[in-house]
Amino acid sequence: MDKHFFGLTDTGKSRDNNEDSFITKSLNNDQLILAAVIDGVGGYHGGEVAAAIAREQISMQFSDRPADPISQMISAFKNTNEVIVAKKQTETNLSEMACVATMVLADIEHNQFYYAHVGDTRLYLLRDGSLIKISKDHSFVGFLEDSGRLDEAAAMQHPKRNEINKAIGFSDQIATDDSYIETGQSPFLPGDMLVLCSDGLTDMVNKHDITSLLLQGDTLAKKAGNLIALANENGGRDNITVVLLQNNKEPQQVKPTRPGFTQQTQVPAGAKKNEAIQPAENQEPAASTPAKRNYWFTALVILCLILLGTTVFMYLQNQHVADPSSAMISSPKQTVRNSQEQLLQDAFDHAVGDTLVLSDSIFKSPVLISDTLRLRKDTLYIFANGIVLQADSGYKGAAITMLSQSRLMKLDSLQFKGFATAIAISNQALLLKNVTFTNCLLPIKNSIHFPDKQLVNTELMKLTPLKSTTPKTRDLKNGAE
Repeated sequence: MDKHFFGLTDTGKSRDNNEDSFITKSLNNDQLILAAVIDGVGGYHGGEVAAAIAREQISMQFSDRPADPISQMISAFKNTNEVIVAKKQTETNLSEMACVATMVLADIEHNQFYYAHVGDTRLYLLRDGSLIKISKDHSFVGFLEDSGRLDEAAAMQHPKRNEINKAIGFSDQIATDDSYIETGQSPFLPGDMLVLCSDGLTDMVNKHDITSLLLQGDTLAKKAGNLIALANENGGRDNITVVLLQNNKEPQQVKPTRPGFTQQTQVPAGAKKNEAIQPAENQEPAASTPAKRNYWFTALVILCLILLGTTVFMYLQNQHVADPSSAMISSPKQTVRNSQEQLLQDAFDHAVGDTLVLSDSIFKSPVLISDTLRLRKDTLYIFANGIVLQADSGYKGAAITMLSQSRLMKLDSLQFKGFATAIAISNQALLLKNVTFTNCLLPIKNSIHFPDKQLVNTELMKLTPLKSTTPKTRDLKNGAE
């Protein structure tokens, strides 16, 4: 299930009941995915009842591929409205109940998604590292934000942010007003991700940080868990629900076609325009093309053999040399990382491109380190924005180590406190800018390894700080602003 979609809900830190609900349902052998996030309103008990009614009605509406997805979504919302209104009339203690909802039907087979939406739950599309808001908030503050009159920070703090002007169960207007339900469809390309969430997430976590967390973690479950954890760390004032859908099809590889070349025969001087041009009797066919193809094929085979031989030789030469990274990690036992520490390791592992920008709103300084953070990428530039890494009590290992497959790391504006070894490298390139070491016995440990039983001719240079460095332009693909 996690391969295609995943849903998670949490009560939050301020409430003792959960009025949120969600749907994740596979249809037509995983070619269709039905998903919804529902946020109940109307009091302690009423919100839960309204959300449960919506979940049941929407699920009943979809059992197979619909002929008209948008029409069926509208019917699901209208049926939900009828059931909620009828129940409100018979049970006075539920007279204020209603719900808001966002529903999606993702057609993986045809790379399309359809959606219907009422209220202030949200739908986002993540494509190529950019998060795009698809739905509009049906509230006054949401209108101000969507129209650009309020920026996101001001909207998140607005006292009337949660006052909605549309909901399922408010009235019968949904049955007569065609514009009441927001609908639409859009391409859902291989690699795209859809994010459905309640306002318990978007009231606590800004778009920049949502993007950063979606680009970290190796599973949808991990990404959803990280989002809910950050919402709770930022206050958790409401129930929090997140549903993620991914088009996990492989992108189609388009092979370019070679243009056809047509050999044109020159018309002999003096030939009449209406004469047919006869081919020369002794004309020899061009034989250069097959010879050229055979030449390049032979060269490619020879090159592959050379590369294979070199790889085998290097392996035999180094098979007895231990991985230097294993000697750098001095922690004698396996430890369980804390959430911030694990999130930082995930950020290292899943950085987009060669640049990682750490947000100080996600990573709360100091980040306690109880196990070595391992850098596996070939090249990584880390902009830390002054974040502090501090050794956990009793931890004697390195804060960061570069594994054998890593060749270059640049650290910008990072602080290390209380480590026996702050950074461990081995014959690798390390660039530091605005980095501080406080109470670190060994700020940098560089273990240099040479081939066994071979003559070594080298000169070990003394490190000298650079007078000035040119900062690398930050890659906005990782969600930086």
